[in-house]
Amino acid sequence: MTDYKIIWTKIDEAPALATYCLLPIVNAFAKGTGVEFETKDISLTGRIIANFPERLTYEQKIPDYLEELGRLAKTPEANIIKLPNISASVPQLQAAIKELQNRGYDIPDYPEEPKTEEEKELQKRFAKVLGSAVNPVLREGNSDRRPAAAVKEFAKKHPHKMMKPWPESGSKARVAHMTEKDFYGSEKSTTLTEACDVKFEFVGKDGKTEILKEKLPLMKDEVLDSAVMNVAALRKFYAEQIEEAKKDDVLLSLHLKATMMKVSDPVMFGHAVSVYFKEALEKHADTLKEIGANVNSGIADVLEKLEKLPEDKRKEIETDINKVYESRPALAMVDSRKGITNLHRPNDIIVDASMPNVVRDGGKMWNKNDELQDTLAMVPDRCYATMYREIIEDAKKNGQFDPATMGNVSNVGLMAKKAEEYGSHDKTFIAPDEGKVRIIKADGEVVLEQAVEKGDIFRACQTKDDAIKDWVKLAVNRAKASGSPAVFWLDENRGHDAEIINKVNQYLPAHNTTGLEIKILAPVEAMRYTLERVRKGLDTISVTGNVLRDYLTDLFPILELGTSARMLSIVPLLNGGGLFETGAGGSAPKHVQQFLKEGHLRWDSLGEYCALVPSLELAAERTGNPKAKILAEALDKAVGKYLENQKTPSRKVNEIDNRGSSFYLSMYWAEELAAQDKNEELKNRFVKVAKELKENEEKINKELLAAQGNPVDIGGYYFPDDNLAEKQMRPSETFNKIIDTI
Repeated sequence: MTDYKIIWTKIDEAPALATYCLLPIVNAFAKGTGVEFETKDISLTGRIIANFPERLTYEQKIPDYLEELGRLAKTPEANIIKLPNISASVPQLQAAIKELQNRGYDIPDYPEEPKTEEEKELQKRFAKVLGSAVNPVLREGNSDRRPAAAVKEFAKKHPHKMMKPWPESGSKARVAHMTEKDFYGSEKSTTLTEACDVKFEFVGKDGKTEILKEKLPLMKDEVLDSAVMNVAALRKFYAEQIEEAKKDDVLLSLHLKATMMKVSDPVMFGHAVSVYFKEALEKHADTLKEIGANVNSGIADVLEKLEKLPEDKRKEIETDINKVYESRPALAMVDSRKGITNLHRPNDIIVDASMPNVVRDGGKMWNKNDELQDTLAMVPDRCYATMYREIIEDAKKNGQFDPATMGNVSNVGLMAKKAEEYGSHDKTFIAPDEGKVRIIKADGEVVLEQAVEKGDIFRACQTKDDAIKDWVKLAVNRAKASGSPAVFWLDENRGHDAEIINKVNQYLPAHNTTGLEIKILAPVEAMRYTLERVRKGLDTISVTGNVLRDYLTDLFPILELGTSARMLSIVPLLNGGGLFETGAGGSAPKHVQQFLKEGHLRWDSLGEYCALVPSLELAAERTGNPKAKILAEALDKAVGKYLENQKTPSRKVNEIDNRGSSFYLSMYWAEELAAQDKNEELKNRFVKVAKELKENEEKINKELLAAQGNPVDIGGYYFPDDNLAEKQMRPSETFNKIIDTI
């Protein structure tokens, strides 16, 4: 039998820990079936190590697996199970570097403010690792994201208990956004009529020109955008919302995506920090500059850099910073017990993870007293803020959503070939002065041009025509398969969306849409239409661009299922392969913190279980391997049992955690393989395994629970020691012996 290879990505945080338990099970079940699993390290530390081979010993070096998988994703042979990875902010990068250095890896420090040419080159080199470094490389296809049928049915039968009521007496919660001079208001877009190379240049008021990007190849029919965030208007907006929050006595919160939007959003975050703490930061500006304090990395970075100062000066500045809180509105807290505010670090306020919780928690966030309080949620740019505003206003009017009755909102997302803003990093610049940023052809023809003021954020992005064409086809296919309406969330008043609408109208007639309900609505209207259906228990397909794909596939699953980690994400790659994503990792850091503190990992690997089913189905389809098909069918039934018997991890220590969940998944999978009659060899092998697992169920559970309740050492947060981590994640000798001898 021909061996077929499935790639399982090695990544970070909670899903990485869960892999130490789950992957040995998967490997054991697949043994002898012609399907093999191979890991490739695309974790944050793995990407850093691959980036500096000349500084490392032979034993320390690893290949650039991300680049390797990027090539594989463009081939029909690709079958990649991609777990959630860290989209690193600068503080996360620095922490990971420190762990590597402590383990003997000669990795240089990240230069936050490069002064020499060497430091500038080093910063460029690290840019490969920051932000959304992984997803644009692997996502050579568009996204079909939805809960598996069994998962949605389980959610209705056993609705999660996290929803909190919206007060009938009224809520002061609201979403605040800019009304002018943001990315939305300034966006210009065009569709290329021919292939060409362009360059980016800044032209100052004095006529002097600075090349920002030397060369960008563009293809015929692709969409090119440019937009500017005016920072003076942004700072004015922040100042106004600070006053409003103080007046209304509500928490002030900021919601950005500094992890994925690694150039623009940390700067926007930094402006929020500097406006809120303006009095203290301006008073000590010279000192803070000398010690390299960087507001773009949050107030935490400022406080940490104060350690460089003499104690009396440090205390003086700390006192002035603490005084600010007395005259400002209270900040929403990330961790009230540790005093970590919403402006502490940019990677703590991931909008797609934070805003759903505001809806779920009745318009509230946590205050410093560890109590829920109404919040004013700042989402500065209007491209997507308006849809969050709409769902907040809907909940204020109609009350909380009911997971037991609400309809499903699945998603078809345009993300192939670095589509839209998530592919803008290498085309995002901070304006050095007042003037213009121009995108021009070799012959001098200006393709797009934006006026800028000093410090403004300019960004440009591309969306390939073949990606759009495939996205439209995928939307029609999903509408046919599901019978649900498909809604394109596109705003004709936004530059980019107007170009995409033209293409949707061009490509839809190529498909048979008879009997299908397909709409094009601006995000506010699309949200309104969708919520009307959700409250009636009706399903709707959201067909969106890359960022809204990200936001909506956290928003609705968190409300419907309690977590977005339970979503099935299938990416049919443009060249015929498959990428299977296993859910979102926004809550992963808290899960690791709990695990290190008390030996309990509450990460639910349901996303991995669900992704494995279509991955095995693809293996069967490509090779005609009946054993791969049987493995997939049995696993699908096992997932249903896993849910029906409620073997998902508990949030509390000394109750079932991820390890116990994976034990039960393996037991149910073995039972289904033992019960099938399509393949005698598999049946005979797993009759014995199922019997042993069932007979030892009580003993295995005792061994797994005995591993909880105490702090654990895995050798590092970003760079755990494989032996230590595997020992902690496989603590049952009885279970291990059964699995390892299959």
